[in-house]
Amino acid sequence: MEKKFGIFYGSTTGITETVANQIGEKLGISATDIHNVSGSSASDVQNYDCLLFGSSTWGDGELQDDWYDFIKDLEKENLNGKKVGIFGCGDSASYPDTFCDAVGLIYQALQPTGCTFIGTYEPDGYAVEGSQILKDGKFVGLAIDDMNEDNLTESRIDRWIERIKQETA
Repeated sequence: MEKKFGIFYGSTTGITETVANQIGEKLGISATDIHNVSGSSASDVQNYDCLLFGSSTWGDGELQDDWYDFIKDLEKENLNGKKVGIFGCGDSASYPDTFCDAVGLIYQALQPTGCTFIGTYEPDGYAVEGSQILKDGKFVGLAIDDMNEDNLTESRIDRWIERIKQETA
């Protein structure tokens, strides 16, 4: 039986939304299964086997604004048996110590929900210093720096999608 994917993202400037749509297109996910968290209910995640969550990082390593209410409700959901991958956008040149911290914040918040995390990978080619996206020397999800390294965005998405496909096969 094929697993059903849902993508949930928060985007202020449109970059995370664009990345969510690129991921969806490359995985063959219908546009109706790609959701902006600002207009979604956390219970909507129950319609999916595999969840991909995306957020940009703001300020001093904070979640994108629309995520705050959504994540509070999401923490109350039972995600047993669901596979969860996280992606995020940030600025590694200006904020190497908090680069894509939103990915790490979502990861931490969902620890007690019973989900299985997918999509970790080696942070080769990134200049990051102690960000919350790092755990045991790996990124807990996809990190995109479309501001400074837009030439790497597509290849990073492709590399991450291959991991997602392997881990959900």
